Amino acid sequence: MQTRLFIGGEFVDSRAGTTFPVFNPHDGSTIAEVAEAREADVDRAVAAARRAFPGWRRMAAAERGRLLLKLADRIEAEGESLARLETQDTGHPLRDSRTLDVPRTAATFRYFGGMADKLQGSVVPVEPGFLNYVLREPLGVVGQIVPWNFPLMFTSWKMGPALAAGNTVVLKPAEITPLSTLRIAALMAEVGFPPGVVNVVPGYGAVAGQRLAEHPDVDKIAFTGSTATGRRIVQASAGNLKRVQLELGGKGANIVFDDADLDAAVNGAAFAIFHNQGQACIAGSRLLLQQGIAERFIEQFLALARSIRVGDPTDPATEMGPLTSKHHQERVLAYCSVAQEQGGEILLGGSIPDAPALARGCYVLPTVVRARPADRVCREEVFGPFVTVTTLRDEAEAVAIANGTEYGLGGGLWTRDLSRGHRVAAAIRSGMVWVNSYKRVNPGSPFGGVGQSGYGREMGFEAMHDYTDAKSVWVNVDAKLPPWYPR
Repeated sequence: MQTRLFIGGEFVDSRAGTTFPVFNPHDGSTIAEVAEAREADVDRAVAAARRAFPGWRRMAAAERGRLLLKLADRIEAEGESLARLETQDTGHPLRDSRTLDVPRTAATFRYFGGMADKLQGSVVPVEPGFLNYVLREPLGVVGQIVPWNFPLMFTSWKMGPALAAGNTVVLKPAEITPLSTLRIAALMAEVGFPPGVVNVVPGYGAVAGQRLAEHPDVDKIAFTGSTATGRRIVQASAGNLKRVQLELGGKGANIVFDDADLDAAVNGAAFAIFHNQGQACIAGSRLLLQQGIAERFIEQFLALARSIRVGDPTDPATEMGPLTSKHHQERVLAYCSVAQEQGGEILLGGSIPDAPALARGCYVLPTVVRARPADRVCREEVFGPFVTVTTLRDEAEAVAIANGTEYGLGGGLWTRDLSRGHRVAAAIRSGMVWVNSYKRVNPGSPFGGVGQSGYGREMGFEAMHDYTDAKSVWVNVDAKLPPWYPR
């Protein structure tokens, strides 16, 4: 287990010698004391990344890709230990860390390893006598801030395209879940990434994150987290007008129409909200049910939610573990009180488990609340195993309610009518829409939102473009200069 800063290819102590504790959300025990990066440490990391940039940029794209492919292989080879580390640090059920988090991390690095030498420029048809071509060039030093809900996976989402495009990286993991990212840094050193190409500086957002966002020698800042923090990132970035990419909050609407396959919709809706204890920006946290199937759906959905095995995340039988911190547990439980104060009906959950073995942990039971679209719990991101249920009349009302929040990250719908599926998907204002499924992601498919959910895209060609600048080059291919050319 690595617990120090990773700067310039080495694990080092922070300049001030300070540390912070990392807790196990299952029982509150301390896993490790991790070095705390402060402003001077961020400055060191940015300087290391700046020194490494020219050589990394000049390296053959295929060689950059080869290193990313080697990293993907190492992640798969160490899959079990990485899965257990992620589970211990975050509370993800081990079965999810094994089958989702680790494989998705390896797949993302592998995708961008293959993408590194596929990023092509273009030739623009212009007037005779001139050749105009466009190059895609790396930005330089990229600052990246990843959240605590999927630290392993988001590390790959951030680093993969940035490195494949030829940038160097300074990444700040969340202070409550830094361990898997530090392990990835160790693997990168082992497979041969040059010193300084990747630097990892765990620390607090108000200190290390703030310095990274405002640093004058950082060319881009990429942030995943809350909308409120995203606004502060934008303000901090203004000093040198650095490029900004934001993947922020969400309040996903999951619409079930009368003609849906009810069993599939119930199972899909449960995964949409209860996977990773609902701690996902794309969670289907608003269930919108057409009247004809509403009560049948609720009956089946509540039965399924009651059957979810909540417990120790290291137990392979566990289906839902703890929330990632005590502070967040208190926040989710507070929204249960908000729902009742505004007249909502808690149909299930709204409390911690009765089991004494779970009392010290950060657990919240699967929670289902009947609420109105205007209620706070239907408009604000709860970010937990907390789903609201609202009944609607028709397609027009479904779209109006789905689009009735400030967010626009992800949404879904369930119907057997293919025409309706396309029509409603086009009408929903969000960066991603799933039809008869939910929360599907792939390294080749763009991921991101609109409105208060941010801008820019993770994954795919869009991500590579977001980590490069377009340079237009004009060449006069005729011997003669135009008659108007100054002499």
